[in-house]
Amino acid sequence: MGELFTFFGLISHEHTFIFLTHMLLTATIVLVIAKMATSNLRLVPTGTQNVMEAYLSGVLAMGADVMGKAEARRYLPLVATIGLFVGIANVIGVIPGFEAPSAFLDFTLALALVVFTYYNFEGIRRNGIISYFKHFMGPVWWLAWLMFPIEIVSHISRIISLSFRLFGNVKGDDMFLMVLLMLAPWVLPIVPFALLTFMAFLQAFIFMMLTYVYLGGAVLLHDDH
Repeated sequence: MGELFTFFGLISHEHTFIFLTHMLLTATIVLVIAKMATSNLRLVPTGTQNVMEAYLSGVLAMGADVMGKAEARRYLPLVATIGLFVGIANVIGVIPGFEAPSAFLDFTLALALVVFTYYNFEGIRRNGIISYFKHFMGPVWWLAWLMFPIEIVSHISRIISLSFRLFGNVKGDDMFLMVLLMLAPWVLPIVPFALLTFMAFLQAFIFMMLTYVYLGGAVLLHDDH
């Protein structure tokens, strides 16, 4: 009676409450940052606007290397928002007493499903449903019977890859921090905290990069991506 049954197993009420509150905290922080960056736009950016413009320029440059600048700019709002959301969600877990929302599989799976659904939708919208799924059959027609199911399984496995990679890394970092604080509760371990912060942003970068890669592979069927 004290537990809730979900698709992922048995999750206690306490863990569900922690997940929801920290996820809402993450969303609030993202909205506040966005409001601060856009509330007083200037030609010469300062403060939060300057930081966010630098962030967006970096995300755009990353996407341009994957799918070209024009296409990267088209999907910049989605990828940059996901990166900011995941990055802040990861960093929250570095703060003692808090737990990263991305350390819950519910969070990472939801993001993975959003990316999976959107890049397939864009692939079908941009290329047509026949051309899009024809691409799954490979370049040799007589191997289509083999390539098509392999491609389907490969695409579905991306959901598992995206969700479990982020979940596993962040959960492991949280457990490392917990053990560290148990062993040295009165010492402020600057180096481990800095390392965990770096890993938090690295996982957000990887999630953004994979999102761009999947989008590029879906919409640019005529290129070798």
